Amino acid sequence: MVAVVLFASSKTIKAQQSVVDIGGVSELNGNAQVLRDKPYDATVDFAIQSNDEAVTTDGRMAITFLDDSTVRLTEHSQLYIDEYIYDPDPSKSKMALTFGLGTARFITGNLNRISKQNIKLRTPTANIAIRGTDFTATVDELGRSLIILLPDEFGLSSGEIEVVTAMGSVLLNKPFQATTVSVFESAPSSPVILDLSLDMIDNMLIVSPPKQNVEFIEQQTTQTANILDFNGLDIDYLAEDYLAEDELEFTELDINYLDVNFLEDLLNVIDALALNKQEDALQSTGTVKITGTEFGQDKDTQVTTFITGETLSIQRNVSNFVQVDIDKSEGYTVIFTQDGVTRAITINGGGTNTITISQGS
Repeated sequence: MVAVVLFASSKTIKAQQSVVDIGGVSELNGNAQVLRDKPYDATVDFAIQSNDEAVTTDGRMAITFLDDSTVRLTEHSQLYIDEYIYDPDPSKSKMALTFGLGTARFITGNLNRISKQNIKLRTPTANIAIRGTDFTATVDELGRSLIILLPDEFGLSSGEIEVVTAMGSVLLNKPFQATTVSVFESAPSSPVILDLSLDMIDNMLIVSPPKQNVEFIEQQTTQTANILDFNGLDIDYLAEDYLAEDELEFTELDINYLDVNFLEDLLNVIDALALNKQEDALQSTGTVKITGTEFGQDKDTQVTTFITGETLSIQRNVSNFVQVDIDKSEGYTVIFTQDGVTRAITINGGGTNTITISQGS
């Protein structure tokens, strides 16, 4: 009997020791919560633990971890603390965070406290590898991600980040360089430099609240007014001149410049810039003409084409992988047949050269 009691006490002590504080709320402006076994209203110095979820509604919150890394969340944001282990040996320390929604700014702490290969940051559509960096990650309600590398205090690059998906990666190493990812199964967009400031990022990259929350608020507002409380006799309809103001007139003064989806517009702008950059690269290669697929990564044909020096490379990776390297100045017809699906690609009119590749399971 005594042995059983001692065993139970040992497990209790071990469980208590396993729950440790890994940081705390360092800044708070407005309303925010920390979800654990139940929702807790966030306050300054509120202790943070592994597996916590930080959520902001109409407020902003900053969390500082034991290694002095800081994550700042804007309104309507979600941060999942998947794992955090702090050890005097940097190689044994770990950090894993998921930016689920909204905008989060990540500022690395002491570079010697956690080995960078042990820091895993991700969004629903991308993984982020860091090398001593200050950056923002914005995720909309569809999971689309916008990653922006921020400058250091001197306006120079704060380091490097690599944005990785299942189809490729891009490296950001210049101030305000950005990339977007729509789904994890697509490559990140080509990096572009945005003409933004830190204040613009803080104040404009705010994701709208979830639709169900808005509908709930509107429903509550509607329900507060009871139809039985309305007395039409209390209103003097003749006193109101409905013709004095033209309700249908719309002027420049009626424009609400804040009533726009800035994030969606920015995502579209970056995609357009990346497309223009790709088209410029295509034009700079000379007179290479490709039919049957788009230059670069074609999501419809699942064919990727790119030029290195005088070589044109054509890749297709579905159930099987194949790559063909040819002279970009010659004419070819390349036919891929993979698991019964055939794609024919013509280079510079085709000429007399035909390459046929058949693959099957």
